[in-house]
Amino acid sequence: MWAGVFPAVTTKFTPDDALDHAEMERCFGLQMDAGCDGLIVCGSLGEGPMLSHDEKLQVFRTARKVAGKKRPVLLTINEAGTREAAALAKRAAKAGADGLMVVPSPIYHTNPEETEAALRAVAAAADLPVMIYSNRLAYRVDVTVDIMEKLADDTRFVAVKESSDDIRRSTEIINRLGDRYDLFTGVDNLAFEALSVGAIGWVAGLVTAFPKETVAIYRLMKAGRRDEALAIYRWFRPLLDLDVSTYLVQNIKLAEVLAIKSNDRVRMPRQPLSGARRKAAEKIVRDALASRPKLPKI
Repeated sequence: MWAGVFPAVTTKFTPDDALDHAEMERCFGLQMDAGCDGLIVCGSLGEGPMLSHDEKLQVFRTARKVAGKKRPVLLTINEAGTREAAALAKRAAKAGADGLMVVPSPIYHTNPEETEAALRAVAAAADLPVMIYSNRLAYRVDVTVDIMEKLADDTRFVAVKESSDDIRRSTEIINRLGDRYDLFTGVDNLAFEALSVGAIGWVAGLVTAFPKETVAIYRLMKAGRRDEALAIYRWFRPLLDLDVSTYLVQNIKLAEVLAIKSNDRVRMPRQPLSGARRKAAEKIVRDALASRPKLPKI
């Protein structure tokens, strides 16, 4: 159902902490212009846990407007409780979401039986296609291959965002389940590796600041032009490492400041990078901008 580069877009705020829809339209438009294949809103990078349900749906509607009818927009469900997750899922369906990316509770660390039950409840509530978000490092809940196999009897589960940080997991999913799920990598600095072993999609973070390079890597890999993709990826790697951090939101928003002239406003308790941490991240981005590769025609 889904494939390609799906940016996990950032949420933009005004100086008084309201949603900045005009800036989101501009930034989302850059993703579409670069050839991205869909959008995912209100995830970890989108500061979803800091947004109200009404705000999440407003961000979704802005993304829907920019993406048009041909490219899918997914809303992330990352609520603490399953009741609240199901309620938001229902609202997303009514708002016209093409699908959901669903995270097990980020607050309560569910056991396997609870994880399966929670995912099924959200899928049933919305009756939309679901991308399972498996990220045991960030959320301390591992949606294992065993759980994926159990969920396979429900056709609403169509994709997996694989973020276990173990590249072997991608092969394990394919070996066990074949092409039952659309396999997306969710770790920026493992993207080349994941695409090499069979992932068909990339839920990307640094794409928000560097959309053309991200799309180029994906398309070159799909065209069998591995060496050209690898050359860009090697240049990209220091930037991609910024995604694998407690400060990924601040890191990537700083990259957006420097690369696409956006802003790095975040919602508290987060604060923009400062001091030595900001200086180090800024150097990585500036060095990359100074050595930006010429992209081949694809």
